[in-house]
Amino acid sequence: MLPTLRHKLEALAERRDELERLLADPDTIADQTRFRALSREFAQLEPLAAALADERRTLADLHGAEAMRGDPVMRELAEEEIAAATTRLAELDALLLALLVPRDTRDDGGFYLEIRAGTGGDEAAIFAGDLFRMYARYAERQGWRVEVESASPGEHGGFREIIAAVEGDGAYAKLKFESGTHRVQRVPETESQGRIHTSAATVAIIPIEAAGEPVELNPADLKVDTFRSSGAGGQHVNKTDSAIRITHLPSGLVVESQTERSQHANRDKAMKRLRAMLAEAEAERRAAATAETRKLQVGSGDRSQRIRTYNYPQGRITDHRIDGLTLYDLPNVLEGNLDALIARLSQEHQADELARMTE
Repeated sequence: MLPTLRHKLEALAERRDELERLLADPDTIADQTRFRALSREFAQLEPLAAALADERRTLADLHGAEAMRGDPVMRELAEEEIAAATTRLAELDALLLALLVPRDTRDDGGFYLEIRAGTGGDEAAIFAGDLFRMYARYAERQGWRVEVESASPGEHGGFREIIAAVEGDGAYAKLKFESGTHRVQRVPETESQGRIHTSAATVAIIPIEAAGEPVELNPADLKVDTFRSSGAGGQHVNKTDSAIRITHLPSGLVVESQTERSQHANRDKAMKRLRAMLAEAEAERRAAATAETRKLQVGSGDRSQRIRTYNYPQGRITDHRIDGLTLYDLPNVLEGNLDALIARLSQEHQADELARMTE
């Protein structure tokens, strides 16, 4: 490990010890907001401290085994212990490097899932519906809550557009690499000649605004319109102008909410999503500036990037951001079994970040 990285590890370990002292301080305990924030930071650093302690013990075992090499009786046992300790140290080195990767403060929270039909007409809308079902099933398996905020159904099934809030511990961390253009290759039900068509849908994963990091909005920059809800919700929802549309004039972003009974509740939901969209736009701007100096394989946030192809005739799913990431398990993936894809994308992102740190 490079000395600079080792220094960073030691600094984080010192911070963990400092946090332990602060959490035992009565003044900290009395301030529950500060206590919770420090507790979260402590929990994040605890695995690193445990790995460093394991490394120290393993190094002591290695030195002890090396000292036994000169004893003919103990030499064979010493060689076995040296081999085991050397292997363990290599594992710990990789683990410590992984723990050094900067953590996105938004990873613990939820996100807004936006899926829109792209090229392909009715088939693209049907595919957008398939993607939403895939993510909803994955969320169900994780124990997350999915609440549809707006939906525009396709004429022959699926959705021209669907937006949902997904809430659960670590939800954003799991699915943040799904943003981009998803392409499907299959024979549509309406195709009489059996020809394979290619359609597309775009996916956007927008983190819900992190607590303590509010986006300030100038009321003069907002145009607020009310209208009558067109969705389900009963007579009260459909017969009053409770739905809200907010336009952020400087950026042109538009958000709507019509799922709640009251205008006030819809306004709150719309403002929450607008803040999340503005925060994500700023994060994308910073990422684009960074990408000018280095190529980002994963997690670029570029929604125009074609990231994945779902080929039905071959039962194949290919992620174009990672060489060799092809699975012949399409039906299983579409049922929401995304763990194999998510793990590879996370590993690749981790490798990219480590490479950047060692430049």
